[in-house]
Amino acid sequence: MLDMPTIESTSSVSSTRACPLCNAALDESNPTECPKCDWHVGYQESPDNFGNPRDVAAVVMSVVPGLGHIYKGHVLTGVLYMLGAAFAVLAAVVASTATAGFGVLLLPLYWAGVMLQVYWLEDRALAKARE
Repeated sequence: MLDMPTIESTSSVSSTRACPLCNAALDESNPTECPKCDWHVGYQESPDNFGNPRDVAAVVMSVVPGLGHIYKGHVLTGVLYMLGAAFAVLAAVVASTATAGFGVLLLPLYWAGVMLQVYWLEDRALAKARE
């Protein structure tokens, strides 16, 4: 005779459903909406390639290069971009002395590059919040 475990009919497994976005327990009286986040039946998450409000906020924060990266959870990269901004200003000043001031136009290129990069960057902070 085999000693195999059996499943008892009085199992302690509950039928509580969880929110697909934040994993919060759904209210039994209203299981079609999450009490913690904005999920509801029929909710469709926006695709990552269109950009969401967090991407726009990160771009606006990148007026100070690196702040948007820190906001999205890339702390080391953000700090490096902040240090890089100091070197970019120095390089633009040196280049402007040799080009009758046109070297200062390098700064907007640096800022635009940082802003575009943070817009398409993966949002680690949001992924951690969903876990």
